[in-house]
Amino acid sequence: MSVPTSESTTVAEVRVTDTVVFGRGVLVLMAGPCVIESLEHSLMLGRAIAEAAHAAGLPYIFKASFDKANRTSIASYRGPGLDEGLTILARVKRELGVPIVTDIHEAAQAAPVAEVADVLQIPAFLSRQTDLLVAAARTGRVINVKKGQFLAPLDMKHALAKVRESGNGKVTLTERGFTFGYNNLVVDMRAFPIMRSLGAPVIFDVTHSLQLPGGGDGVSAGLSQYIEPLASAGVAAGVDGVFLEVHDDPARAKSDGPNALPLARLPKLLERLAAIHAVVTPAPAGSARHV
Repeated sequence: MSVPTSESTTVAEVRVTDTVVFGRGVLVLMAGPCVIESLEHSLMLGRAIAEAAHAAGLPYIFKASFDKANRTSIASYRGPGLDEGLTILARVKRELGVPIVTDIHEAAQAAPVAEVADVLQIPAFLSRQTDLLVAAARTGRVINVKKGQFLAPLDMKHALAKVRESGNGKVTLTERGFTFGYNNLVVDMRAFPIMRSLGAPVIFDVTHSLQLPGGGDGVSAGLSQYIEPLASAGVAAGVDGVFLEVHDDPARAKSDGPNALPLARLPKLLERLAAIHAVVTPAPAGSARHV
């Protein structure tokens, strides 16, 4: 298979807000806790991440789930639910002045979530669910489809077509690792140029790629010590955005703590990623570098 290079690929710009645009040659950050733990925690974490992103010159989208519907165990914390979760996300959006991305798991959630979220995210396990993709597309919001852990990169052309043929061209694709034996994921760096060759901006979900699904006793484990090198490699490969689960105290996180980036490590990592991106990506016309 011939693998295209980032330089040879033209992707459609996907506008989230006037200042946050994928595919324009500027690295976009999606970051936040795996799941909403409380209003106060979301505001604290979102504010700290926004400050680090601003210092590194990266546009920022706050991410958090109102419901983790695919937890390993039925006893695991899932989140505050749709109504309370959207209230919290709306407050974060209003007070911090940042756009919001959150997951939807059912077609019926698309319309109410679109009233708050700027980006509707399709979880990797659901990336082939036609009704979900179509319902999300019809909201007119930006749709971020995570590549299934069971799909080859080029297979994402079908998910992309489901959204676009439903009348919505505002689509991004996200890589989050491929199942590699039991309780392990691997990232093939060829996935980034392959998916970009489909004409959509590509985001790298670094922290979920370091998850060990079901690797704990009824929970997923993770390898957060490898976040920095993996994120650096992805940015060097030409991605349009980086997705990070960040927590101020991962050991006490209610979901995905073992693969979350400790907040204290975030500023240095973002500086590093901005510097790498500046080297590998031509600067947009009329823009200034932030390194």
